[in-house]
Amino acid sequence: MTSEMAGTGSAFGRVGIWSGALHLSRVDDTGGKAVAEALAELEELGYGTVWIGGSPTPGDAAAVVAATRSITVATGILSIWNHTAEEVAAAVSAIDPGARRRFLLGLGVSHGPMAPRYAKPYSAMTAYLDALDAAEPSVGSGRRVLAALGPKMLELAADRSLGAHPYLVTTEHTARARAALGPDALLAPELTVVLDTDLDRARSTARAMLGRYLQLPNYTANLLRLGFTEGDFEGGGSVRLLHALFALGDAEEVTRRTREYLDAGADHVALQVLTADEGGAGLPRAEWRELAQAFGSGL
Repeated sequence: MTSEMAGTGSAFGRVGIWSGALHLSRVDDTGGKAVAEALAELEELGYGTVWIGGSPTPGDAAAVVAATRSITVATGILSIWNHTAEEVAAAVSAIDPGARRRFLLGLGVSHGPMAPRYAKPYSAMTAYLDALDAAEPSVGSGRRVLAALGPKMLELAADRSLGAHPYLVTTEHTARARAALGPDALLAPELTVVLDTDLDRARSTARAMLGRYLQLPNYTANLLRLGFTEGDFEGGGSVRLLHALFALGDAEEVTRRTREYLDAGADHVALQVLTADEGGAGLPRAEWRELAQAFGSGL
């Protein structure tokens, strides 16, 4: 692992924002203006990193870097099945050199039901990293991170990248990941947040999102390794599963849950704000403001 983005804390901050609504390639001019305004506000609020969720393209990543001035920009996560390593390396090299230092390439193997060419994910990721290393110019290990869940992929993340960006994980997984990665690798889990003090309604909002992910075997296999059962997956998720995977409640509860992940070994936590009316697809700027105020200097 190289140190091109040295200093896990300083480069990424303690808290970032993960959003699937930052794909400038998927919006019109009006939508693009809204995204640019939201990115500018995230910088002003003091978040350390913005994660472009939902399988972004290399062009999406380059556009977000160009639209920002100081915040670290990461893909969370670019699927290796959607873009060749050579295509990704070319897109990264086209980013202005002064801004490129703020960019982190997050890579993942996605899931069989979502990727028709899905096969031998570990071998495929290894070959992809080899191709990134061989590209001219290369995207070296210090400029990338892996969406690692299981032991083998976590080991690969430690050996061949800056670290891991696990999605839909518990604090126990974070502790296990830290042990697997060692003390020096970046560990930046995603944590989904529902800012709603009506817990029944918050759980309903969370289940509407979680139910989709419980159809994907990589996530369910990881949760089974952590001690959950098939019964926890029924009906969109048991109460104990919801409270292990989400931060549900007010901003104070979100800060408490975030500290749990940091205490378990995370260097950085990427918060995804989920709202009932937007289903995670919008730009919840009011909630981002509320959380920034709650964290204060803790960002």
